[in-house]
Amino acid sequence: MRDLLCPVDMTELAGTALAHAVRLARASTASVTLLHVRDKHEREGPVGDQVQAEMEALVKRQGDGAPVRTLYRDGNFMKEIAAEAATGHAMMVAGTHGPRGLRQNLLGADILKLVRHVRLPSWVMQVHSAARRVERLVVPVSGHERIDGLLDAITGLARLDDTEVHVYQVMRPNEGASERLQANKQRMLRHLVQTGIRTVEVNEPSTVFSVGFAEQTLRYAERVDAHGLAFIVDASDEYRYIADAEKERLIANKYDIPVLCAH
Repeated sequence: MRDLLCPVDMTELAGTALAHAVRLARASTASVTLLHVRDKHEREGPVGDQVQAEMEALVKRQGDGAPVRTLYRDGNFMKEIAAEAATGHAMMVAGTHGPRGLRQNLLGADILKLVRHVRLPSWVMQVHSAARRVERLVVPVSGHERIDGLLDAITGLARLDDTEVHVYQVMRPNEGASERLQANKQRMLRHLVQTGIRTVEVNEPSTVFSVGFAEQTLRYAERVDAHGLAFIVDASDEYRYIADAEKERLIANKYDIPVLCAH
């Protein structure tokens, strides 16, 4: 990794996001760009001075261990983050307030739109998510046509922390997995083994009455004390009946498990 982009609002969530970014940067000898997109009230005067002071204080509290630079952009929150993400960063590290977002809506209800809009792998956490080594990562099997971005993102993170990756599939009664799902699963398992990443294949009978996969995946992740989840944020051609609400539930999960969002 070269540089990690960490967009923040001026809430408690900013400290959590920067702590995660610094931990990842320290493990990969990368730097961190701490980005705040200013609204029209924050660009000058006493409010502008206060924002700058809060950013500087944030770096002093959470920035020890990696080089951190502060950056301000003015304009539309999503557009400015996406524009900055396109300037050469390796990953975005961002927090979410969940579906009932505070202040900056894009770090709340629209977090799925943001990570889709930013064409980088994104590490997303909640305010109480601990910035710790990712010892176990749960990856539900994907039905997407291309999984290269997911494999690259998982491999990069797993190499940093010697992560054990759990390739997870819900086995539904009287419902066979599609050829694409099976092919992706086998490709993922081969890739992880060939790259020397510790791997666990998990085939779990369906125990949750739901057309989606989020709730049972989350229950498994909580049961094995997973330190992260990973999935592709873009819509799948094969499983469009699984609503975006499933992905949002994974990102803003009730267990405070961080999520690696890939494209």
